[in-house]
Amino acid sequence: MTGSGASGPRGFDARRWLDAHVNLETGVGAPPARPRGAPTLERIALLLQYLGSPETEFRSIHVTGTNGKTSTARILVQLLQALGLRVGAFTSPHLERLNERVTIDGVPIDDEALDEALYAVSLVERSVGVDPSHFEIMAAAAFRWFADEAVDVAVVEVGLGGTWDATNVIDAEVAVITNVSLDHVEYLGPTRADIARDKAGIVKPGATLVLGEADPALRPAFEATDAARVLVRGTDFGVSRNELAVGGRLIDCYSPGAGYPETFLALHGAHQGDNASIALAAAEAFVGAPLPAEVVSEAFATVTSPGRLEIVGRDPLILLDGAHNVAGIATLRRALDEEFGGSGPDAHPCTYVVGLLREKDPAEMLAALGIDAGAGERGDALVCCRAPSPRALDPGAIAHAAQRLGFPAERIEVADAVADAIAAALLVTAPDGRIVVTGSLYAVGAARTVCA
Repeated sequence: MTGSGASGPRGFDARRWLDAHVNLETGVGAPPARPRGAPTLERIALLLQYLGSPETEFRSIHVTGTNGKTSTARILVQLLQALGLRVGAFTSPHLERLNERVTIDGVPIDDEALDEALYAVSLVERSVGVDPSHFEIMAAAAFRWFADEAVDVAVVEVGLGGTWDATNVIDAEVAVITNVSLDHVEYLGPTRADIARDKAGIVKPGATLVLGEADPALRPAFEATDAARVLVRGTDFGVSRNELAVGGRLIDCYSPGAGYPETFLALHGAHQGDNASIALAAAEAFVGAPLPAEVVSEAFATVTSPGRLEIVGRDPLILLDGAHNVAGIATLRRALDEEFGGSGPDAHPCTYVVGLLREKDPAEMLAALGIDAGAGERGDALVCCRAPSPRALDPGAIAHAAQRLGFPAERIEVADAVADAIAAALLVTAPDGRIVVTGSLYAVGAARTVCA
């Protein structure tokens, strides 16, 4: 039984206990911090074994990809909910509260339930001597809660890569790979082919692979899996029309089972149409049938994806987007050009608030965003800030990179805290201008708290 009723004793601080563990997202760990070392699933497997193997008590869909994982997962959850299913979701990282990572039907786990699940994991740690990471603990706690709450299906987002991610202990019927770009190369390998092979590791024998990455050069990595079938975006499913609409997109989707014309999607950015088609194909593969048109319409019209081209203010317009690699920044720039005032000589000036992590090349990221001499001439401004993470890049390094790209020094400000960066941006941005906060989900999460 997974529902053993373990409740934390008085004096047990679940969050402090959790934070004392190695956290590869933040680069912080209990002293002495454990090096990453050889990848392994042994720790998470042992935790789950002693918790009663909760990951075997619900059906699951596994989602990975360089970009778009969380948005695709959220659309997929909305589709499955609209079908009347009870849907768990495990995503990462969170924007404002840890609880956001673990939800049922879109509602985050409450503090009491999360603390109880963490306490159960702590008992296993003490009894068997396993030394799990922060992410492994959260995955185990999530799976235990999903089993206790008897979800019909869990949509599980990979934390990093695929093959050796802690979530890869699930036996998912449907595996989703949104796309493959260069990111986390220090862990996943230096080429897209290396990254594709790592992500393909989530595909279990007999599963359906929903493949959003359409590059034929990467196909061998996915064809080498033991998938029962592979559905490829642009061939088996996709979007045949993707137009700007008030408050989102108007799309025509098609899937192996049906067509879904003139459907409103309440998300910004053309790329979200692709994410929607991936989620739709995954939902169809899971239930084994086309979805009713009214289910798709309801789900697409009500979905949200916080921190992904999210509007949190007007006069001036304030946009938050957690793009954190070059491919994501390029996608953001295309969306800004199409939907939010463009970047040409007649565009309203834009103030960019940028906070990056240390492993990112600031010149590459800023160049992809369009921070150059031309942007300065248009009247754009740049506020460099420190993302609230131990892995944050010094904002001075961001400013220096912008100057090397030709952006005028007099249009650059440096702020140590995200809240100060937002305040500085508001001072230099006219009511008809735009403020775009980007560079990392940590910076976006902090900005979301400020702008709420």
